[in-house]
Amino acid sequence: MKHRRLLHGARFWLWVFLLVAYSAAAVGVLLIDTHEYRNLSQVKLTTVDSPLDQRRAGASQAAAVYRAQSGMPFSTLPAGSSLQILWPDGSAETVLILDPASPLGTQPLEGSQVTAEKTGAR
Repeated sequence: MKHRRLLHGARFWLWVFLLVAYSAAAVGVLLIDTHEYRNLSQVKLTTVDSPLDQRRAGASQAAAVYRAQSGMPFSTLPAGSSLQILWPDGSAETVLILDPASPLGTQPLEGSQVTAEKTGAR
């Protein structure tokens, strides 16, 4: 009887550990600081106040360059990944990768925009 109770407790804690580990891994969001990409055509004048298509193009371009510089460009930032973009003016937003091959392959997440004043930049 004691062995059965011990086995049940171990199974319970194993599932708790797996749930917590999965949640921690899923929460990880990559931060791309566009400071090093500030000379890219789609990035240089982009802020969180820019039109949606300009922000999508800038985020897609920064993600493409990040992918190209990584050791595994075909598996870095696949569709469904999310990343936080820090624009050259210091504003930031979180975007979702929809299509890594598209020039507008990202979608900013509604409500994730933070202005430069709130991030403490400049």
